Amino acid sequence: MRRTFVKARAGLLFFLAAIVSAPGQQPVHSAKPAKEAVDDLPNGTVLPVRLQQEISVKKARSGQAISARLMQYVPLPGGGKISEGAKVRGRIGEVSSNGQSNAKITLRFDEIESRGRKIRLTTGLRAMASLLEVESAETPETSLGFGTPYVWATTRLVGGGEKYGVGGPVTDQWSNTVGEGTFTGVLVRLQANEAGGCRGEFDGSDRLQALWVFSADACGVYGVPGVKIERAARDEPIGEIILTSSAKDFKIRSGSGMLLRVVK
Repeated sequence: MRRTFVKARAGLLFFLAAIVSAPGQQPVHSAKPAKEAVDDLPNGTVLPVRLQQEISVKKARSGQAISARLMQYVPLPGGGKISEGAKVRGRIGEVSSNGQSNAKITLRFDEIESRGRKIRLTTGLRAMASLLEVESAETPETSLGFGTPYVWATTRLVGGGEKYGVGGPVTDQWSNTVGEGTFTGVLVRLQANEAGGCRGEFDGSDRLQALWVFSADACGVYGVPGVKIERAARDEPIGEIILTSSAKDFKIRSGSGMLLRVVK
């Protein structure tokens, strides 16, 4: 009954939004788009990105450049934003494997470029999802009926919870509403995940954050067996992300999703 109600609500909200805004304006509840951010990013800001190349223990080299694409516009306090499509760049640090097990890769993402402006930053890694997990989160849970717009579709997020279409509610795994759906993702209130060691908002604020295909409490690695985030880059040395695997080799495929988070 709840799912039927929220689907209907999502459809109504999208219809009303479509009257006053064209696809691509974000979010659907805003009267006008936010201005482009030009300066520093606040502590705790989440950057939902898609990796643009494969990272392999066998082939990766220390100092190798890596990049990712911002998959959803990121709202900032004061009305600023970072636009969807911004490039997040970094490099590979240490790469090690003993040839039998326990492979390790160290990463850093320390620059974002949006509309020609470059911002230096320090990030940690809150969550990572395989390409298959990302694709699953972008696929409607049920087949759409004839003539039913895709934007009305319900999708299950990485980490649990659901997005009930564009303009509809986003719920956590306990069916609590935590935000709303947009054309390119979700805007939600970040939740702590004590089991995974992920915090909520650093400053106790109630702001909405862009998480793309991830749930409000997404934390850790999804869909990559044996791989874990050994260091999320919150502790010294700040900004150093370490991924480890119980196998001698592992790959992070191009198209995998990541939730990077600004740390200071």
